Amino acid sequence: MNRLNHRPLAGNSLVLLVLAACASHAEEPRRQNRPEALAGGRPSAAKAASVAISVPAMWEYGAPLIAPEPRATDRSAAQKDPTVVFYRGRWHVFMTVKLPGKSVIEYCSFARWEQADGSPRTLLRVSDSSYFCAPQVFYFEPQRKWYLIYQVGVPGARKMWVAYSTTSDIADPDSWTQARPILDGGEADPRREGGLDYWIICDERRAYLFLTNLNGKMWRLWTRLEDFPQGFDHCELALEAKIFEASHTYRLKGQDKYLTIVEENGRRYYKAYWADRLDGPWTPLADTAEQPFAGWKNIRPAAGVEPWTDNVSHGELIRDGCDQTLTVDPDKLRFVFQGMWDKDKSGKAYGQFSWRIGMLTPVPRGGSDSP
Repeated sequence: MNRLNHRPLAGNSLVLLVLAACASHAEEPRRQNRPEALAGGRPSAAKAASVAISVPAMWEYGAPLIAPEPRATDRSAAQKDPTVVFYRGRWHVFMTVKLPGKSVIEYCSFARWEQADGSPRTLLRVSDSSYFCAPQVFYFEPQRKWYLIYQVGVPGARKMWVAYSTTSDIADPDSWTQARPILDGGEADPRREGGLDYWIICDERRAYLFLTNLNGKMWRLWTRLEDFPQGFDHCELALEAKIFEASHTYRLKGQDKYLTIVEENGRRYYKAYWADRLDGPWTPLADTAEQPFAGWKNIRPAAGVEPWTDNVSHGELIRDGCDQTLTVDPDKLRFVFQGMWDKDKSGKAYGQFSWRIGMLTPVPRGGSDSP
């Protein structure tokens, strides 16, 4: 929003050989929990094939890209939870801001990342709640609409809303519709746990909703593509591991595989898991503090940059497009994240942490792997 040990090889990336289940796609996959769909499940050897997926052995970060905007009113203590798309020559960033007594969504847009911090900011007015945040943005091609997915605290609800707003013009922050629930926390809500950091991704037939709940579980719901954003009528456990929050799932360009990155608690860092289908099992890629997807063990400041973070928290990979498939190019990874020094958390409540938004870029081939 908020286990396999791997030995690094030489070069700029950690190359991991994993087993990919060559399971056939049934016309209507089963909706119940399957033992092989949970962490630790393994496909049979007869149905397995070898694939290689690279995880950067070392990332570099520049100076913070987006900090709280100096302003007389609605001052923010932190910039968090970035979601990013590039559309018609501009970057569009939606993020959580921590205002006095509120957590809400802020928007900015710019042509180049060097312009990000000075770009005009707009607080979205999509809800009267004092808590609506952790956004995700994408273009839903079947309806030709932009969707913003986020969580909303509603007095009296057993669980937070899984909320959405839509627009036909992402460049107009005042055009978003008022918050409506995908799931409202009521008696008919199929979630077993309310969760947070809601995330939508679609394949050719379904829209999937993933969520975490701070307790080592990642849940999965789905609906038919033609029924989205309604129709999420079941809930199943997708992954159980030592994970915390902010699971973000992507399709890997050219591979027909999927990557989930998910945050761990403490000094924050990201783990990674892969699957060959969105309703299938998730296999660890980089899931320890010593061998993370991105964390203090494999990040460093770029040349000439003053170090400013040892946390890699609630981030998003830069996508290869902006549609509902959430495709990323594994050969062109960039990771927009929230960071700060862990020592600066001491004596503060979470809402007082001074998160800033930065970007991680893999160290080029032939570069040093030392932090």
